[in-house]
Amino acid sequence: MPGVDRFGLSAALTTPFDAEMRVDVPKAVNHARHCLDSGCSSVTLFGTTGEGSSIGSAEREVVLNAFLEASIQSTQIVVGVMANSYVDAAGQSRLALVAGCRGVLLAPPSYFKNVSDNGLFVWFSSVFKEIGASARDIILYNIPSVTAVEISVDLVSRLREAFPSVVAGVKDSSGNWSYTEKLLAKHKDLAILIGDERDLAAGVRLGGQGAISGIANLYPYRLLPMINEGREDPAMIEAVNELLKFPVTPAVKALVAHHSGDEGWRRARAPLQALSDSDFKRLTSIFDRLFVAAAA
Repeated sequence: MPGVDRFGLSAALTTPFDAEMRVDVPKAVNHARHCLDSGCSSVTLFGTTGEGSSIGSAEREVVLNAFLEASIQSTQIVVGVMANSYVDAAGQSRLALVAGCRGVLLAPPSYFKNVSDNGLFVWFSSVFKEIGASARDIILYNIPSVTAVEISVDLVSRLREAFPSVVAGVKDSSGNWSYTEKLLAKHKDLAILIGDERDLAAGVRLGGQGAISGIANLYPYRLLPMINEGREDPAMIEAVNELLKFPVTPAVKALVAHHSGDEGWRRARAPLQALSDSDFKRLTSIFDRLFVAAAA
């Protein structure tokens, strides 16, 4: 990202809820501190793993203010934005940018399907113009498995050319290596972040700057050699393959609950649901075999 060091590793923070399904802000702050103390260079609030589309604007402001009041540096915070209205997307982005956050992870609108690159260009342009003078450090979020909308490499180029001081990077969670290769080849001028940990080391070797990763809630120490050295980690590839057999966000929450010993982490906001007890045991036993037993 312009004027700053290489992006590195950001934990795509999972969001804890209390028994009333309100955001458990103190627990979220403590978990963020743990991730930063474990080697993450930043944390990302309200992304896919953080159930960002289920967290309202008023809640976002409360959580962000609590992080800042807890002396987590604004430059260590990326804020995810997932909204269909460009007005809402701009408002949520402005909140983060005015607070001095490191950047905004901005997904395309997901309610409308089969939209054109031209339509998406106008939508993103409208967001940037609505943000106004504070628009900067936008990371375009390509996650078509969730949004059903792909941010094409050509669209990235158009947006970068039109808004060179605003568009700073792309998080590619497509899981499509052909797309990732084309993006990396075309855009050495952007912070390309690899969302699929199975492609992380290879992506870094081709110029990727790091990752915003759900796995970083748990094993940042395994991801850092992949990011810093482009080193392959076969166990991580196997772990992600297994994780993808479950609903991913509840699965990450299950693993955090297992590692912390706090069952409250399993709660997910509707329409997502916590893993069943049988799936919880199956998933956690797999990860224990791959990481805990292997380290013993």
